Amino acid sequence: MVNQGSGVMRELIRKLVRDLGVLEKNDASCCEVSLAQCHAIVEIGRKGKISLVDLAMMLGLDKSTMSRTINNLVESNLVIRDVDMENRRYVIIQLTEKGIRVFRNIEKSMDEYYGSIFNSIPENKRSQVIESLQLLNEAVECNKC
Repeated sequence: MVNQGSGVMRELIRKLVRDLGVLEKNDASCCEVSLAQCHAIVEIGRKGKISLVDLAMMLGLDKSTMSRTINNLVESNLVIRDVDMENRRYVIIQLTEKGIRVFRNIEKSMDEYYGSIFNSIPENKRSQVIESLQLLNEAVECNKC
């Protein structure tokens, strides 16, 4: 029974990831940035300032890949890169004014889309969906260790 349950869960998550991935690709292209750049902009925007190392870890990328992504964002005038004065080995990244506008546009678009999905769930099931997603997220985090 466990294998059947995990198989069903796998298929549901696979479909969900695929469907949401298509959405993210379409939304990112509307902002004229790649999906990787979109993820970086969102995380930088939410943190305000973040080191290159921390951003790479957060997004599950190696430092060189993250560095290339940031270079492209610098060239597009979406982020600025500075050396951390407290630890000169760290590079601190933050959004430019243009980057903040792109970040806000991405957040607004995602809030509207996920709000629409959430509102499509019967009201009496919404807390159950949130609880289930929290449990799933915790289980995934536990299995990373």
